[in-house]
Amino acid sequence: MLVHVNCLCSPRVHCRQYRAAVWEKLFHVNRQKMKKSTDIRTLKKLDKPVRYTIPDCRGLHLWVRQDKRKYWIFRYTFNGKRFDISLGPFPTIPLGDARTRVGDLRRKIFSGVNPFSDRQDEKNLIKAQTVKSKEFQEYAELYFEKISTQWSRSHAAAWIRTLEIFAFPTIGSLKISDINTNHILKVLDPIWESKNISAARVRGRLEKVLSAAITTGLHRGPNPAIWNGHLENLLPHFKKNVKHFEALKYQEIPLLIKKLQGIGDTTSLAIEFTILTASRSAETRGSTHYEIENDVWTIPAERMKARQEHQVPLVQRVLDIIKLSKDISPQADLIFSQKGKKLSHGKMLRHLKSLGYESTTVHGFRSTFRDWVSEETNFSSEIAEMSLAHSITNKVEAAYRRGKLLQRRRELMTAWGNFCLDIACSAPEVNKGNSHGPA
Repeated sequence: MLVHVNCLCSPRVHCRQYRAAVWEKLFHVNRQKMKKSTDIRTLKKLDKPVRYTIPDCRGLHLWVRQDKRKYWIFRYTFNGKRFDISLGPFPTIPLGDARTRVGDLRRKIFSGVNPFSDRQDEKNLIKAQTVKSKEFQEYAELYFEKISTQWSRSHAAAWIRTLEIFAFPTIGSLKISDINTNHILKVLDPIWESKNISAARVRGRLEKVLSAAITTGLHRGPNPAIWNGHLENLLPHFKKNVKHFEALKYQEIPLLIKKLQGIGDTTSLAIEFTILTASRSAETRGSTHYEIENDVWTIPAERMKARQEHQVPLVQRVLDIIKLSKDISPQADLIFSQKGKKLSHGKMLRHLKSLGYESTTVHGFRSTFRDWVSEETNFSSEIAEMSLAHSITNKVEAAYRRGKLLQRRRELMTAWGNFCLDIACSAPEVNKGNSHGPA
């Protein structure tokens, strides 16, 4: 114990001073006590890069940064948590003003208000008011940039294009916070009857943009573009006349394959490739030689509808098609290209029509494949769905299936290829007595 001789202070005062000194040394090593003088000349001379406490104002610090700039900091505790708030630069903000600001903040604390949260709310309000001043077109384009990353390129292009054609000319220059039902009707009324499908898509996209604005507090709501209970009372209902194209019967596939092989051009090869792999048109048309490794075609996630990588086991005829396409376009990275450009979906459709298949679509071949699996084989529906790259919501199950079913899918695609090419099948899963349907 420290003993003071000739000390005028009482033992209690000495003990208190001793504890204060120890506390300061243990817990305030980065903070310096100010001299009793706090005039502006003393404050300006401070140059050590630490925080200095102001003796007569609890919680007020003068922070000297490494670059010698000085800032007032108010430190306080609220609900057991420590906060620091900047009060501005010194000497722009003199000591007297800093004390006044600390007093104002302490009054908020005593009334149960956290000054830090209060200041954040003010900043958010200013930010929201700034964004509210943006025009509808500008906000819609910002929303599109964020949300379109999960879409395919074609869908993203079509999505923003409909707004550019039908919405932006009418309401694009209006403030996002001012959009109301009358504005939405001005967009939809001229096209609701003549272009009902496009108008319905525009309405849905306007609803999404405005819903995002409401969620972020940029529009007070309710959503003026919503259909249920709102626009359905103002716009007439139209029944959608959906024209369903029949999928080609699987019994007719071998004959179509023979016709395609008799022509042998790029479009014919692409259609045959699509049939034998049970893939989508876009997957075929975007396929590259880099995606083929041995007898497996790995389609990257960004080109898949479900945004998941998909592997397709390839039969020998498909490998032959890839070689033939390479001979036709030796310099192209795309497997199927014409003059270095991607083959169009429309050209594949027109080619089928020229062969006499008027109502057949390229996508319909996937339904044809699925019908054949169900009616002519003993392969499980699970393997068929995996071969069609249909999404599985359970990620663990999806990973298991990718690892365990590739060989089984290879057997299925081999049996499908044999059927399409009119080759006698020996696989036990194929119903031998009815492998090609009725004669």
